[in-house]
Amino acid sequence: MKFISFIVPCYNEEQTINIFYKQILEVMQRIDVLYEIVFINDGSKDSTAEIIRRLCKEDPSISFISLSRNFGKESAMFAGLEHAKGDAVIIIDADLQHPPALIPQLVDGWQNEKYDVVYARRINREGEPILRSWFSKKFYSIINKISDVKLVDGVVDYRIMDRKVVDSILGLRERHRFSKGLFEWAGFHSKCIEYKNVERAAGNSSWSFNKLFHYAIEGIVSFTIVPLRIATFVGILTALAAFIYMGITIIQTLLFGNSVSGYTSTISLILFFGGMHCIFLGIIGEYLGRIFNEVKHRPHYFIREHIESRVRTFEFKK
Repeated sequence: MKFISFIVPCYNEEQTINIFYKQILEVMQRIDVLYEIVFINDGSKDSTAEIIRRLCKEDPSISFISLSRNFGKESAMFAGLEHAKGDAVIIIDADLQHPPALIPQLVDGWQNEKYDVVYARRINREGEPILRSWFSKKFYSIINKISDVKLVDGVVDYRIMDRKVVDSILGLRERHRFSKGLFEWAGFHSKCIEYKNVERAAGNSSWSFNKLFHYAIEGIVSFTIVPLRIATFVGILTALAAFIYMGITIIQTLLFGNSVSGYTSTISLILFFGGMHCIFLGIIGEYLGRIFNEVKHRPHYFIREHIESRVRTFEFKK
């Protein structure tokens, strides 16, 4: 019998954990597989950890990993993938914006249709702020134009992945992780399942506009060096224009005796090019900062507490 691991990153999800758990139980009663639910507490400040500990005592299929602090969703997912025991892994959010009702389709695509990856894509953004939706669409448009990895707008982390895919993702040890890009970069035989956007069951999202902006920068810097090439190209054009302007100024002075004037324009040009230099130094700094963090080889996370599931999978391994 096949064995599936659910990876559930949690950050301040005390209002949704019990609802999520009940819906998972209802869905899995209709699917003939063994399973475990791996909850990863990413430094929650509410009672998320206490609720999961209680569930662990009641249900042997639940595994609990509590990180030493808030490392971010990417690190929490990575921790879950490293500790998952299943033949396949389903990544799903605890806030129910990833509908558990899609699980039978995900499992069917993997188990019966033999896809390595079956991922979910939301086809609308109903309930999201208009400005946030606009920036999200622009992000996908920009990154697809400048990166070799093509990301589909609306694709989320919600997916089932075969064990060989999981092992391949775990082999990518980079510290700055942009999982949407890594999943696409890894390839494999994939299928898409579409669904309409669902609002949170309770509570508020921890993804502020500022966090989403930084996540977008992470994605761009992780999968393309086009910003560096733009900086080089603009530098070449600027230098060329400066040489041409200098030549024109010298010729005018020698032939016509025009005095060099224009204090205001000179200051404006200095400020303009100074600003451009700062922008390009910032771009270079983003890449250098990532190199700096990568060469330190720090772990992605530390575990403060770990309770393993008590599902005896080895009896069912072929």
